[in-house]
Amino acid sequence: MDRDKTTRGNASQFFVAGELCRRGYAAVVTLGNTPNTDILCSNRQGTKFAHIQVKTFVPGNKTCSVGRQAERPYGPAFFWVLAGIPLSGSNSPFEYYIIPASHMARNVSAFHRSWLATPGKAGHQRRDSSVRAVSVSPGAAPYFWSVMEYRDKWDIIVDQLLE
Repeated sequence: MDRDKTTRGNASQFFVAGELCRRGYAAVVTLGNTPNTDILCSNRQGTKFAHIQVKTFVPGNKTCSVGRQAERPYGPAFFWVLAGIPLSGSNSPFEYYIIPASHMARNVSAFHRSWLATPGKAGHQRRDSSVRAVSVSPGAAPYFWSVMEYRDKWDIIVDQLLE
């Protein structure tokens, strides 16, 4: 695996955890020790929890890869954060898209089924694969679900943590 991609992915988990801590919540990066959860977040009382899966992209890219696991809804306390982490030395801002796992699963599945049903090059039937991606900026192909309405929607996770 590309070392830069791995370190950027690790960094993005800490940036997301930092954003949640900045908002007054306890957020712990699981370092790969918890299935389907990159960050475990709780309210201050420790009575409500959010499980967060983080995927990283470079701001300016049109899509973010999410993989086949994005088709699983997991449950009401599971969320995705797509983290646009600028390259070192870039002046681009950080971008965050906060998406309930149920919304991700429903839409990624629907858009993937639609893509499979649409003939590929020269009218050939498309072959299924484990690749799944979503649109994070204008101009992506129409068979990618656009998540732009979820930009900086931290309240989606905050609502889960309210008493």
